[in-house]
Amino acid sequence: MRTYGKILGGAALLAGAAIFAGSPAAAENIKIGASLSVTGPASFLGDPEAKTLEIYVKKINEAGGVNGKDLELVVYDDGGDANKARTFATRLVEDDGVVAVVGGSTTGATMAMIPVFEDAGIPFISLAGAVVVIDPVKEFTFKTPHTDKMACEKIFDDLKAHGMTKIGMISGTGGFGKSMREQCMAVVGDYGIEVVADESYGPKDSDMTPQLTNIKNAEGLQAVVNPGFGQGPAIVTRNYRQLGIEVPLYQSHGVASKSFIDLAGDAANGVRLPASALLVADKLPDDDAQKPVVTEYKATYEASTGQPVSTFGGHAYDGLMILVEAMKRAGSEDPKAIRDEIEKTSGFMGTAGVVNMSAEDHLGLDLTAFRMLEIKDGDWALAE
Repeated sequence: MRTYGKILGGAALLAGAAIFAGSPAAAENIKIGASLSVTGPASFLGDPEAKTLEIYVKKINEAGGVNGKDLELVVYDDGGDANKARTFATRLVEDDGVVAVVGGSTTGATMAMIPVFEDAGIPFISLAGAVVVIDPVKEFTFKTPHTDKMACEKIFDDLKAHGMTKIGMISGTGGFGKSMREQCMAVVGDYGIEVVADESYGPKDSDMTPQLTNIKNAEGLQAVVNPGFGQGPAIVTRNYRQLGIEVPLYQSHGVASKSFIDLAGDAANGVRLPASALLVADKLPDDDAQKPVVTEYKATYEASTGQPVSTFGGHAYDGLMILVEAMKRAGSEDPKAIRDEIEKTSGFMGTAGVVNMSAEDHLGLDLTAFRMLEIKDGDWALAE
């Protein structure tokens, strides 16, 4: 059963309203929560995340629930607003009484919510990209997506393998873009790579031609890296092709959805990026250990929504399944017991890769979980 906190025009969900999924017997359920960017500029993250949680909570309940009880999911739409996210985090704890949270579409929203859940002792599995979410380690905070630092390292590995040592950087100034730029600059020297141009753009910029012209004219330029997510990278990609820049363009895993390809159009062809195997599920060899997981999720999500799969929904799937397995092992609804079992997650095969968490690592992924992809003919392909 699913009802909406508020209704607009008989159908549309108002920003900030809650979605409740589960059976009516709330007292007999296990309440879990989320605050996601279902609408707003980061809706390409939050919308598939919310849909994924709803789809799989229903499937889990139909299969008997967790420890003999149904899950009850409470989702708030923060629209990507950090202040709203913090308000909803407080509401999830104080009013809704959730035992755990899977959510936080953006780094900004996640960082605003962390103090609330840490103070309340509620396990929080974030779906945001920046490494600052789990570094330094916080007792009750975990995350499922690969970090921005890992994306830098995967890109630099690929550049090094292709003999490219001089790059330009053009980064978004939002939370994720700023964090990834900082992470890239911190490790770039380890790969013998020199940044010969360093430009940025704001979240409302609609033309990056001046910055890209500066990069194009940089001496010895061999490739360009664009940390960012949302519409910015699509604009960068279109301007990049319009300027006739011929060196390879690398994007981050922040653009790993079909919406980026749709926004960038033909200009997206040739773009390389690190992402999870989910985007190339049907192209994986049959002996790839991850193939059964990503093909099942892809088929379920696309059949349920009629929309193409994205890595962002996959992050929500991983977070929910890690939480469910932890609750089963704990045999309890005590948040501290659940937290302890999340931290013990080992050998979990998710859409992002194999997860092995520990007291020192609240992500549990390594670089082998990333695949280097290239966009070819408007679709994802394993890069050569």
